[in-house]
Amino acid sequence: MRYFIRVQYDGSEFFGFQRQRDKKTVQGEIERALSIIDKSPIMVKGAGRTDVGVHANGQGIHFDLDIKVPSERLVTAINSIVHPYIHVLECKEVEKDFHARFSVKEKKYIYKIWTGEFSPFKENYYLQYDKKIDLELLEACAKVFIGSHDFHNFVSGSRENSNASIFDVSVQKKEEEIAIIFTGKSFYRYMVRNLVGAMLDVNEKKCDIFLLKRMLKESCFSYQLRTAPAKGLYLEGVYYE
Repeated sequence: MRYFIRVQYDGSEFFGFQRQRDKKTVQGEIERALSIIDKSPIMVKGAGRTDVGVHANGQGIHFDLDIKVPSERLVTAINSIVHPYIHVLECKEVEKDFHARFSVKEKKYIYKIWTGEFSPFKENYYLQYDKKIDLELLEACAKVFIGSHDFHNFVSGSRENSNASIFDVSVQKKEEEIAIIFTGKSFYRYMVRNLVGAMLDVNEKKCDIFLLKRMLKESCFSYQLRTAPAKGLYLEGVYYE
């Protein structure tokens, strides 16, 4: 049977999502739990490989079991093993051709910035930012990134193809918290963190919006801006319909 689960996790407790030898990872912990339940080695596939320190409110994962387990019981069984830094929100049976990564229609990421007084309790979950933020300027930057572009200047490492479509970028402020919300289909390694870093560099007048436009339009032009830290990034949701 093939199952899909939607999972939350605290990324500050893991060496990223992807399985690593002798490292505690999200994928490794879920595979350990499922292998106990199924009494055989189980491998899972995620919708995306979040990096060290990145959190998730709605990571999508699929896997196959040799045994048939009611979805509610499977949620309870997994959660009893992976508690407390991973939590399965839902589980359902899916068709055999369903794939947590390749069946994705849209992903949503949220980057959280805290502009209030420093708090040690927020350190692992926000970028704590002590400079004044120009919301209108951030919103202007956000509009630049919407659409289909070659994001080669905003992706870590070399790739044959860094084309992607971002459907929407919004900036929301609630009291002392600022959330930058990205929705799109394909997001490459460090891409959201690099886009946020570029927006903050514009905010601090280290570059301007015209540079961002050039970085997107000219494939032969290369420029490096800051990478926002992982701790403020959340994979908010993965959508298949």
